Amino acid sequence: MAKTYWKPGTLIYPLPAVMVSCGENPDGYNILTVSWTGTINSDPPMCYISVRPGRHSYEIIKRTGEFVINLTTEKLAFATDWCGCNSGRKYNKWKMMDLTPAAAKIVKAPIIMESPVNIECKVKDILELGSHHMFISEVVGVSVDEEFLNEQQAFSFAKANPLVYSHGHYYGIGKRIGKFGWSVEKKNTRQKK
Repeated sequence: MAKTYWKPGTLIYPLPAVMVSCGENPDGYNILTVSWTGTINSDPPMCYISVRPGRHSYEIIKRTGEFVINLTTEKLAFATDWCGCNSGRKYNKWKMMDLTPAAAKIVKAPIIMESPVNIECKVKDILELGSHHMFISEVVGVSVDEEFLNEQQAFSFAKANPLVYSHGHYYGIGKRIGKFGWSVEKKNTRQKK
């Protein structure tokens, strides 16, 4: 199998396409779309977002030390892209995209009601890495829309149709092909499911 060598770059795909909400009061609420996000620890639960310092939301998050990661869906694809292509300095993204800010349980930043999952975060550290600064954060609360729960009260990705980003394009995720540990399950356990 032949390989072509490229210069170093960010080709870890797909990534979640999320809308990050921030601000302390309705006049200052903003939404930022990011794909540089992920889990970094499970106990305590921690995640990160990486943001360019020139973005309007950067100073808001740096000042308040709080934000909410709002997972997106195929239905929210247009709003997700629009909020990433336009600045909160010029537009009220909430009004332009007909999104609903609502009070979070712990942080002052709002949640996006239309999002199936809202992850409330408090910044613990900021790493200045180059083009982006990484906000390392502790997850302090999670809200899940009951519409997207299955019979076992677990979040159903099939119902939510999450949105992902891959090298300049948005995609839905396809059918489930397995679950954690399925490759090592005993054969008779696999056949029962």
